[in-house]
Amino acid sequence: MSPFTLAFITDEFCQDFERAVATAVELGYQAVEVRTVWDRNIVDLEPAQVQRLKAIADGAGIRILSIASPVFKCTHPEGGAIDHRFEQDAFHAAHQFADQPRILERSIQVALELGAPIVRVFSFWRTMEPQRLFGRIVESLALAIDQAAKHGVTIGLENEHACNIATAAEAAPVLRTLPEAHFGLVWDPGNSYMAGETPYPDGYALLPPGRMIHVHAKDGVRSATGDRVNWGPLGEGEIDWRGQLAALARDGYRGAISIETHWGGPGGNKEEGTRICAMRLKELVAS
Repeated sequence: MSPFTLAFITDEFCQDFERAVATAVELGYQAVEVRTVWDRNIVDLEPAQVQRLKAIADGAGIRILSIASPVFKCTHPEGGAIDHRFEQDAFHAAHQFADQPRILERSIQVALELGAPIVRVFSFWRTMEPQRLFGRIVESLALAIDQAAKHGVTIGLENEHACNIATAAEAAPVLRTLPEAHFGLVWDPGNSYMAGETPYPDGYALLPPGRMIHVHAKDGVRSATGDRVNWGPLGEGEIDWRGQLAALARDGYRGAISIETHWGGPGGNKEEGTRICAMRLKELVAS
């Protein structure tokens, strides 16, 4: 039996939440996380739509693990020039810095309504001098953690290649600075790889033990020019997923491994691509 909960971000299949949840059941997955549904970002859903999500998931016996929010996925006013090498994918969200308190509050509220223990956040769009914003990032995260903890919700910082905390090397100091119980890392080896780090074993070895609360899975090969990753089937790229999964199990990680395909799929069929990756993940964790 796998020590991990198997999950996927529903919009990697489609925008139809009911269809995505039915696919999770079909594939033997236990949980999902929500980013966009019905072509709207999770934080912009109407109350009735959030209730509908809950009813669909409960009816299928599927847990909603995380609100994949866009919190702090914006430009920080003190950051200076933006590094435009990486695509800033906001997933139907166009919120500015001044909007962050509102969307954080909304994200926590949606998490409570859906029974999701984690709200994922970021570290502002990457600047040419990421270290310059370290103090402001920590300050913003501390406020978010305090607000979420009051409701029993955990803040998960994702290392995102288009944001200031892109790698394990950049995430580790944040985790050491903020030891709060309601805070941890959403570890994305694919984003680490995109940012130029070798996610496993190099990046993983830098992370403080026990601070990982969620893991995203995708795979690919860096382009010849080195400025992008060609995403593909899980297990066929340059990320050592066998080694990473074995290390997670060895080190006592018992959270979710969640598919975030990014691959367009065979013939441009992203739903089929995500299905392939989901089946590959099951094979990898069972091997």
